[in-house]
Amino acid sequence: MTSKRQNATPAKGSSTRATVYFEPEIHKALRLRAAESGLPISQLVNEALRQKFADEAADLDAFLLQQDERHVSFEHFICDLRRRGRI
Repeated sequence: MTSKRQNATPAKGSSTRATVYFEPEIHKALRLRAAESGLPISQLVNEALRQKFADEAADLDAFLLQQDERHVSFEHFICDLRRRGRI
């Protein structure tokens, strides 16, 4: 069964083959998850990476939005709070 999976080639242009080295515990968890879900390991890894990249893109978007904000030093902020009677 394993050799059949390894020799299966996806349609041209649909994927790229790469060698990835996993820690033994991570690999075991990945194999168990693949068996449980009925999905190939490559699909699980692709989905996990897509999610990770989407999270990073959201973080970058938030960072870029903050770049346009005016920077206020801590000292200035505290003095402003005192001036407005907040502290």
